[in-house]
Amino acid sequence: MPTAIDEATPAPEQTAATADETAPAPEEAPAATDEATPAPEQAAAAIDEADPAPEQATSAPEQAAAATGTTPAPAPDLTSEPEIASESGPASEPQPAQEPHLVSASDPASEPATPSAPTEPVEPPVSSTPPVAPDPAALLTAADAPKTVASPTPATPNPAELTELAPTGTPAPDPTPAISPALNATDRDRLLHGTHHAPHSVLGAHPVPGGVAFRAFRPFARGVTVVAGELRAELHDDGDGFFSGLVPLQGVPEYRLSVAYDGAVQEVEDAYRFLPALGDLDLHLIGEGRHEELWQALGARTMTHQGVAGTRFTVWAPDAQGVRLAGTFNFWDGTGAPLRSLGATGVWELFMPGIGEGELYKFEITRPDGSKTLRADPMARRTEVPPSTSSIVTASHYTWGDEEWLAQRPQVPAHEAPFSVYELHLASWRPGLTYRQLAEQLPAYIKDLGFTHVELMPVAEHPFGGSWGYQVTGFYAPTARLGTPDDFKFLVDSLHQAGIGVLMDWVPAHFPRDDWALAEFDGRPLYEHEDPLRAAHPDWGTLEFDFGRREVRNFLVANAVYWCEEFHIDGLRVDAVASMLYLDYSREPDQWTPNEHGGRENLDAVAFLQEMNATVYRRVPGVVTIAEESTAWDGVTRATHHIGPGGFGGLGFGLKWNMGWMHDSLDYMSHEPVHRKFHHHEMTFSMVYAYSENYVLPISHDEVVHGKRSLVSKMPGDWWQQRANHRAYLAFMWAHPGKQLLFMGQEFAQGAEWSETRGPDWWLLDPAYGAEADHRGVRNLVRDLNTVYRHTPALWQLDTDPAGFQWITGDSAEDNVLAFLRYDADGSPLLAVSNFSPVVRHDYRLGAPDDIPAWHETLNTDTALYGGGDITNPAPIKPEPQPWHGRPASIRVTLPPLATVWLRPA
Repeated sequence: MPTAIDEATPAPEQTAATADETAPAPEEAPAATDEATPAPEQAAAAIDEADPAPEQATSAPEQAAAATGTTPAPAPDLTSEPEIASESGPASEPQPAQEPHLVSASDPASEPATPSAPTEPVEPPVSSTPPVAPDPAALLTAADAPKTVASPTPATPNPAELTELAPTGTPAPDPTPAISPALNATDRDRLLHGTHHAPHSVLGAHPVPGGVAFRAFRPFARGVTVVAGELRAELHDDGDGFFSGLVPLQGVPEYRLSVAYDGAVQEVEDAYRFLPALGDLDLHLIGEGRHEELWQALGARTMTHQGVAGTRFTVWAPDAQGVRLAGTFNFWDGTGAPLRSLGATGVWELFMPGIGEGELYKFEITRPDGSKTLRADPMARRTEVPPSTSSIVTASHYTWGDEEWLAQRPQVPAHEAPFSVYELHLASWRPGLTYRQLAEQLPAYIKDLGFTHVELMPVAEHPFGGSWGYQVTGFYAPTARLGTPDDFKFLVDSLHQAGIGVLMDWVPAHFPRDDWALAEFDGRPLYEHEDPLRAAHPDWGTLEFDFGRREVRNFLVANAVYWCEEFHIDGLRVDAVASMLYLDYSREPDQWTPNEHGGRENLDAVAFLQEMNATVYRRVPGVVTIAEESTAWDGVTRATHHIGPGGFGGLGFGLKWNMGWMHDSLDYMSHEPVHRKFHHHEMTFSMVYAYSENYVLPISHDEVVHGKRSLVSKMPGDWWQQRANHRAYLAFMWAHPGKQLLFMGQEFAQGAEWSETRGPDWWLLDPAYGAEADHRGVRNLVRDLNTVYRHTPALWQLDTDPAGFQWITGDSAEDNVLAFLRYDADGSPLLAVSNFSPVVRHDYRLGAPDDIPAWHETLNTDTALYGGGDITNPAPIKPEPQPWHGRPASIRVTLPPLATVWLRPA
């Protein structure tokens, strides 16, 4: 094959010059030419800008080496017979290597100049020694040498294209056979069908006999050229988007690819020249299920890798035959972007240079049966706004300003501190507001009402707004409905700077069946349990996590840590804990299988909850975890290393919702006062078990939807009586041992049920509305309840200690009266009295401690400011030496109708 020569053709007597600075003697010319001229499979000679002097002519390998700073490959040994071994039989003839079109980068036209004078053809020198092909079996790597499938013979480059660059008279190179750089049929087929587990081993640049083999897989490209310094090597088009070429270089250079499409040429980094961007320690921890910062290892992470900016994409899909990356950067065609499998961990990885923030992506997964599925990233930290489902490459640039809040947070445990919570649904609290707009209004509103914390219904991304966030698909992404992850951080930061803690509902119990999310993620049950009876959640049509699989448990534990560390969340309210703890939860006898001990406890879920709580409390000082658990499971808030009567260690939660108190007390309040004496025990039974756990008293969203009516609408009687009952109940709740939680809208006695499409009825507080004073009065009460509560340690300091509570009367059923004392650590009391009958009780005698000289009324829900009848006890109340209710002294008070009164030492 003729080689390309310099722009001006030298005279015939100059063509035998060597690459040395001094030309050899004429009789030495043939041998020198043999040494200098590359084999046809190595490269065509480079074209220089100007005519070289005879003594300056160099060979193609030396020109390529000079352009890239490498040493040219040595000429093959020509002293033995050619012999190529194969595993299946005797030696066979080597396939011709594809010759890349080599040109100088300094020649923008890439065309040779017209020769200054015509020359006569010169016959190439003939060696007397037959050439020897190198042994590919000894030199090729496992990725380059197929084992059983013969490599297809690639198409020969168009001779016309190369001849055009070589005027007549150029000596042909020595035809030494070398290894073909083209991919074999097996690798081509696997790449085309998305089932290649190691694309980096066959694509990119690889040292092979004769130089460096470059291979690119660029579907729809018209041409691909390797650019390395001054070297430009046009690769051969092998068909189906594959390009290859053998460049005579001693080592792999730093290079880029110039990719030509119809009407455009792009110069890009080759994604398949990079080493894995995920370390061995990360892989080890993932394999062990102990990577507590999993979000740093999996998902899309912008970074600079090997000096190049881009994004590392990683995903766990152990059952996949192959994984490819599709996104806006490749027009959602992942054919040319396969990921590599990193060992036995099931993790797939690809560093994509030049890809940055804002790009949309998904993973195209080839299932074990060969079918394909396009999936959102389970670890995505940002998503599209639903109903769109793509993941988005993101990086945080937020600077926090809540250092003071975080510093004081660990000082007092939650169960020994004031803890009154306002629960809200962010998307409907003020419909239409973004995270940043909410930050302008929410902190001021909460601070005015005096709540210590807000609890946000699930913030993690969810496809169906009607689920209120409890069917999560994006466990690591705040919902995009209200803004970006940094916008959500701004909201949390604003609340902290206003002195308000932020709790968040977290849903590790189950996930929806959407075919673009977690369900059968890689073609088989992965995040869900492999047993269909264990996987299917009977109540919600969702799938339960496989808590026994260490990688799934790691996914969830790290997720809990993620929200607390990355978003400075102060606590997690864990949803649906009971459904996790029991194998027979909402199942018929033939729909569940006992555990290894024959019991109904889900031992895997128990271990997961213990690990989650232990990890969160260890890593994030001052946080609190709260269980929504509706059964009598022993030790929900007991330490994980303390073994209880049932043989289990505690679950390790900090607090637990007291669902029993909520159901019993609301049932009592729903009865007409005349019938309440028959249900008096429903208001006292909670004290039987009040100290078995660390409790929160919840009036949550679940109690004001689906026909249950709002809190004020549950109350009997006319509008005045409903509001009076509402106020009396709230004051009873704030005085009862345990922390408090109130759902939005109930702070101003909204009459309608909550709707996620409408939100609270803020118009009830419009001064133009006739009954505005009634609703504003209830809100005034809530503000004063929180104010007194914060400044009265007796109401919160000993919530979990029986020494902080004493009954005065718990059996006055005929009167519908309840009275009890609360104490702080110093013994200072507060006396709470509730009259749940619609009559005034004058001079009602109550037993009292004899060491308190006088009491004064610190709060009365019947005050006119709250919309009541203003029946109060304005003067100090002094005890009398008359024993009552088992006490050595007693006091006489006026009890307003349907009201609660708080008294403190004067």
